[in-house]
Amino acid sequence: MYKSLLRPFFFSFDPEKIHHFTFSLVKVTSKIPGMASLYRRLYTIEDPKLERKLFGLTFKNPVGLAAGFDKNAVLYNELANFGFGFIEIGTVTPKGQAGNPKKRLFRLKDDQGIINRMGFNNEGLEQAIVQLKKNKGKLIIGGNIGKNTQTKPEDYTKDYLECFNGLHPYVDYFVLNVSCPNVGSHAKLNDKDYLLELIGTVQKANKTFAKQKPILLKIAPDLNDIQLDEIIALIAETNLDGVIASNTSVDRSNLKASAERLAEIGNGGVSGQPVKEKSTKVIKYLADKSNKAFPIIGVGGIHSAQDALDKIHAGADLVQIYTGFIYEGPSLIKKINKAILNKS
Repeated sequence: MYKSLLRPFFFSFDPEKIHHFTFSLVKVTSKIPGMASLYRRLYTIEDPKLERKLFGLTFKNPVGLAAGFDKNAVLYNELANFGFGFIEIGTVTPKGQAGNPKKRLFRLKDDQGIINRMGFNNEGLEQAIVQLKKNKGKLIIGGNIGKNTQTKPEDYTKDYLECFNGLHPYVDYFVLNVSCPNVGSHAKLNDKDYLLELIGTVQKANKTFAKQKPILLKIAPDLNDIQLDEIIALIAETNLDGVIASNTSVDRSNLKASAERLAEIGNGGVSGQPVKEKSTKVIKYLADKSNKAFPIIGVGGIHSAQDALDKIHAGADLVQIYTGFIYEGPSLIKKINKAILNKS
């Protein structure tokens, strides 16, 4: 029903406007008596064989929602009814910010992809905390954190630290988002010396809490083998809890979209099917070269159960969807979990 009826309707509107509309739709329908339980019956699989234990957490299934969908933590309780094992909110910055000028979100229908240059638009740390206090405890919540656009380079770490300390009581794990191509500090945030400073500072803060939270690093899919070797060494040196592979890509080769269409869209990160093979390759390289020394969450171009299984076979312990959720609908979560059960 989603692909035949709802998706054509949704795709006839501006992507960002329809995103907000669907949020309202899910929010409203979930309040109708019986609808939340109907969503669960339609999309959720409960089976102990789906459970995954990683960095001290127990995920009820390995399929999560990637950051960027529920930026402000306003829909995670309702989205839990669609069968996710975990949801990552954010990217959250200390202060609310509008992000880049609109239009900034574009569909690549022929490629089953999306280009975005949102620019960390979100309502800020305090509003995220307000929303996370409404957590009904249905599933694991990750906090994806970043810096404000206007923050000076010498204060980048301060921004991450503010978000880390503020969200610590309300999320189950953290993701340091240093790989988004839509922020002007992309180069500095990927510098090894800076990453050592950032990770060390956040880990030090983590130890001040009675219960420490896992910290992961989200990396780009465009890293070469030398850069991936540096990531492996960085994880070993800092004892970071894991990696999310990967973010959106700046590579636009082999797209079906015309050069004219891409020029019209302008800059931005590519997600969806165009990054599927690239992200899977990164996962396999990290897993093989490190001898599976750390957990990996695989994300990028998962539009089918087989896509998810390929990520897991490459070395991912968990997977996340985003663009695939938009193109395939909520049934994708159940299909992936079914396929994982059939392989177990």
